[in-house]
Amino acid sequence: MTETNLQIAELLLRLFAGVLFLFQGYDKLFKVKMSNVIETFLPDAKQNNIPKPLVVIVAYFTSFAELIGGLLLIFGFMTNYALYVLSADLLLVAFSFSFVQAMWDLKFVFPRLAIVTTLLLLPENSRKFCLDYFLSLN
Repeated sequence: MTETNLQIAELLLRLFAGVLFLFQGYDKLFKVKMSNVIETFLPDAKQNNIPKPLVVIVAYFTSFAELIGGLLLIFGFMTNYALYVLSADLLLVAFSFSFVQAMWDLKFVFPRLAIVTTLLLLPENSRKFCLDYFLSLN
């Protein structure tokens, strides 16, 4: 694999993940609205003795993490930190979904997990088309 192919693959994966996370967070915050997101999980949370404040905190954290993390990935700014926060987001989402659906049904979470994990495993020198790289040149 040539270095250019690796750089373009990193760019493609980062942009794709960024768009997925950005619009997922945007939808939850501005289209669906947080009150509706919270109300969706409350019955299952109540059934499993999870307090409402915890549901609210997790819902807000995941929504803002996805919106801001997605934006950071698109621009390639603070990429590692964005990937770490989005990894935590994915763990929380998988945990939350396990109350709603069987844990083995990861059709919404697994593709994002695969992309984020791949981005974390790619060498940092493959990140040439991002703000992190251009800011490090100075």
